[in-house]
Amino acid sequence: MTGSGSALNLPFFCDTHVHTSLCGHAEGKMEEYVQAAVQKGLQHIIFLEHMEEGIVTPHPSWLSEKDFDFYFSEGLRLKNKYRNLIRIGLGVECGYNPDCKKRLQSRLSARNWDQIGISCHFLKIKDEEQHLNLLSRRPEHIERALRLGPEKLFSMYLETLHEAISVLSGSLLCHLDAALRWVPGHHLNDQHYLKIDEILRTAATKNMILEINTSGIKIRGEPFPDTRIRSLAQAHGLSFQLGSDAHRPEDVGNGFERFTEPPF
Repeated sequence: MTGSGSALNLPFFCDTHVHTSLCGHAEGKMEEYVQAAVQKGLQHIIFLEHMEEGIVTPHPSWLSEKDFDFYFSEGLRLKNKYRNLIRIGLGVECGYNPDCKKRLQSRLSARNWDQIGISCHFLKIKDEEQHLNLLSRRPEHIERALRLGPEKLFSMYLETLHEAISVLSGSLLCHLDAALRWVPGHHLNDQHYLKIDEILRTAATKNMILEINTSGIKIRGEPFPDTRIRSLAQAHGLSFQLGSDAHRPEDVGNGFERFTEPPF
């Protein structure tokens, strides 16, 4: 897919969201993830490596264009080597930055992705040099979030994510309510759910799939997004697909046993 927003026809036992050591904050080589998926009986695995643009942080956690060159080269080798055992997809998780929308659009359109996931990991904070990492468990990010106000930040996040799926061509909406997941006491209010409903309506018009991100099970006892959001998505006719968000080979397919058949 070159910037296409069309939903993919994926088999049920597919892990649509897997990272590797290429992103700088995960462990294991691409082949180790493929081997883990084969061992767990998955029919299909999709690497979804991080793309960011214009983010100011002392801890970069995404691939450069040179990294993506290797990613595609190695991915094609693995597709050929394991072609009789598992289907392998090479996708991207594009983190949105409103200040760099044209550059992100250009980068997405330059390669033939098997899947384009849309997310938002960072927010630009007024009068602060560094972006805030909304999904980090680092104490400094949690302290900043508490100081700035989690309720307000989550509203900003939702507005940014809504813009992201409106201006970028994506096929998968990633971990919708995972922002601020490590901030103590954070919870969604009714206004958040109203905005989420708007996001889901837009996602449906673009034929996007909603990711059921099973990494949330270990963090809060249920996947991202929560049951209420999944019900809203189902009302809008959205399809679902499982993603482990694995950052270690052994995490591929984690939590999938909880889901017996779609819709989830």
